[in-house]
Amino acid sequence: MFFTQHLRRLVPNEPVETGGATLRAALDDLFLQIPQLRGYVLDDQGRLRQHVCVFVGDERIDFRGSLDCAVGPETEIYVMQALSGGRLWPIAFSSEHARASSS
Repeated sequence: MFFTQHLRRLVPNEPVETGGATLRAALDDLFLQIPQLRGYVLDDQGRLRQHVCVFVGDERIDFRGSLDCAVGPETEIYVMQALSGGRLWPIAFSSEHARASSS
């Protein structure tokens, strides 16, 4: 399993080798190895947190997806924070706004 920088600070060595026939089983194995990671990845109901997504090979799994998809020994799993929220306002990029903000 591979992790983005924010989660990597909790992971001593990457990639982390996990076992299991499903993503859920692989995550359970991960949390046995690194228990403090569970709260960053899963919510209280055992689902992916809203701002976390996982790629199992090329398949994206987010908080609405099932953790029961099949994985194998060679499957690459990537755990990352999903980018969300915010809106880029055009005014934020104007030179007038930049000057006004710095005053």
